[in-house]
Order: sequence, then structure tokens, then C-alpha cells
Amino acid sequence: MNWLFSSPSINDLVRLLKAWRFWVLGAMVGGLLGTALFYVAPPPFRARATVNVDFNLEEAWPEETDRQQFYYLERETRKLEEIAWSDHVLGVVAVLSGLDVSTLRESVLSLSQPAEAGWHFYADDRDPGRAESMAATWAQAFSTQAQAEIAAQAPPNSFIRIDPAQVEDLPVYHRVSLGAYLLAGSAGFLALCSLLVLFIKPSRTA
Repeated sequence: MNWLFSSPSINDLVRLLKAWRFWVLGAMVGGLLGTALFYVAPPPFRARATVNVDFNLEEAWPEETDRQQFYYLERETRKLEEIAWSDHVLGVVAVLSGLDVSTLRESVLSLSQPAEAGWHFYADDRDPGRAESMAATWAQAFSTQAQAEIAAQAPPNSFIRIDPAQVEDLPVYHRVSLGAYLLAGSAGFLALCSLLVLFIKPSRTA
């Protein structure tokens, strides 16, 4: 059993390189296994809603330096993020989905690209229709709450404009693509094949 814990020899590496037919077959088998897993136990669906956020820098800071504008963007973006993840906004999604707010924060909803221009609101679920409803509801609830606080001169700056750009007929797709499953299956199976070639010694004939 000492060979099991020893480093591969040059001969072992040569055997590994010569086994190209084995690698081709292994890649094909691994890809098929990954594809089968995708259809047997598919990943959750992900829906994406979009809200346009315009900070109107020209109006808010017409004569200020780039550094001051940067801090303005950072500060106002943070305020809007707090609104997006607030109990009030997520509570609207919780009523629709039947999930509690903590679950939504931890494993269902995600926010991408919080800056000027499009903010993407994602929702994951096994049911594509439910994922779409949650993403649309979250984006709309955020827009309504942010607009209300801006109108009331609350934390966000009054120059900010919030516009729901896509809250209907949302794009819905698997959170992990079939290609990723195929690649992972091929890579995993090839790794296993490599271990077999390196650590299983061929039988020696007299």
C-alpha cells in the first residue's frame, strides 16, 4: 500500500498522457451525467426585474468636484439599498410568497448593480411563475417606497428619479445553466479518471 501515498512517477504521468481515448470517453460520460442531473434535479429558476435609478448629478451638484459627486453617489446609493432591503419593502414580497422576511433576505432575493442606471432585482424559486411574481413585486415595492420617501423629502435626495423599467413579462431562466452542469460533470469525471490512472497500478505479467 506504500505506492498509494507516494508521488506519481514519470511513468505514471506518461501513462496519464497516453490515455487520451480514456479522457475523451470520460469527458463524454461526465457531460452526459451532468446533463442527466440537470434534468432530474434542476436548479431553481431565477427571474429578473429592472428599475432605472437616475441620480441627476448635473442638477444635484452642478458646480462640485468629481470627488464630491462620488461621495454623493455612494451615500445616496447606500440609502436606496437600505430601502430595497427594508422590512417594509420585503414585507410586501413576504405577503405574496408566504415566506418570512429573513428567508427572503438570506436565500431567495438578490440585488445586482446598485449604482446609477439599471438596478436588477432577482428572485429564485423552483416555480418560474412564483419567481417572476416575487421579482416584480420586490422591484415595484422598492420603487413605490423610494418615490414616497423622495416626495416626502426623506433620506434619498429629491433629485433622484426612480423608474420601474421592467416589472412585467420578466426574463426567467435557470439559476445555473445546462452548460455549467455539463462542464462540471465533465471536469469532475475527468478528475476521477485521473486519480484512477495515477493510483491504480496496471497488473504485471511474468
